[in-house]
Amino acid sequence: MSQDRSLWVTWCDVAEADREKYLAWLHGSYIPAVLKRNGYLWAAHYASVKKNNMTTMRREKGLHNTKDETVPPGEDFLLFFGAEDSAVFGACSPVEINAALPEADRKMLALRSNERTNILVEAARVQGPEHAGYTAGMQLAPCIQMGQFNCTPAYEEEMMAWYARWRMPALSRLPGCIRTRKMASVAGWAKHAILYEFTSLAARNEHFTKHEDAHPDMIAWGDKMVAQLTHAPGSANLAQRIWPAVA
Repeated sequence: MSQDRSLWVTWCDVAEADREKYLAWLHGSYIPAVLKRNGYLWAAHYASVKKNNMTTMRREKGLHNTKDETVPPGEDFLLFFGAEDSAVFGACSPVEINAALPEADRKMLALRSNERTNILVEAARVQGPEHAGYTAGMQLAPCIQMGQFNCTPAYEEEMMAWYARWRMPALSRLPGCIRTRKMASVAGWAKHAILYEFTSLAARNEHFTKHEDAHPDMIAWGDKMVAQLTHAPGSANLAQRIWPAVA
C-alpha cells in the first residue's frame, strides 16, 4: 500500500475580489490536472483561520516569526499534494509544472501573491485516538494546524527529543486528533514542520490548547524549545479544509 511520506505545500494570498474565480479554477481544473501526474496520491486545499479568531495556547501568542523580507508572507490559503516520496516532486518540480501551464492557467496562477513553497519529507508520525474512526484514509483532515520553522542548530537534537518524548505521544492520546506528522524540508525556507490533523476546529480548540495544563514540567520544556524557533510568516497556521468539501 502506498504511503504519503512527502508533501508539496504552497502558502499564498489571493485578493478578495479574485477569490471566487481563482477557487473555481483551482478546484475544478488545476488540482484535478496535477493529480493525474504519476505518483500523486491526494490533494487538499485549506483556508486559514484568522489570528483574531484563534483559540491559542499561551506560548503560541509569543511565537517568533522571521523578519526576513525575502521570505514570502502568504498565509490565506494552504494547498497540499501528497506523494509516496520526494522523488515524485523531483521528477517534475512544482516550478516546472506551473511554468508549463497554458497561458490562461498561468494568468489564474498569477492571482496568487506572497507565494511560498516547501517540499517536505516525513520524519515521524503518530496516530491519534480518532484515527480508527477516520474513513477518509490518506486524505488530510478537516482541520489542521501547521508550524514551519528553523531551529537554533545547537538545540535541534533537544527539539527532536521534545517531539519524540512529549509532544507526539501527547497528541497520540488527545481527543479530536487524527494524526500528527513531524516533517523535514528538502526544498523551501523552513527546515522543519509539524502538521497536526483534527476532526474539526471545535475539537482542536477544546482539547489542543489545554493538553499541557496538567504537566508543568512539559510546559517548561516546551517554552525552552519554542524560544529557539524562528517561524515562517504566519506560522503556525490553523486552517479548515475547503477542498475536498468537508461532509
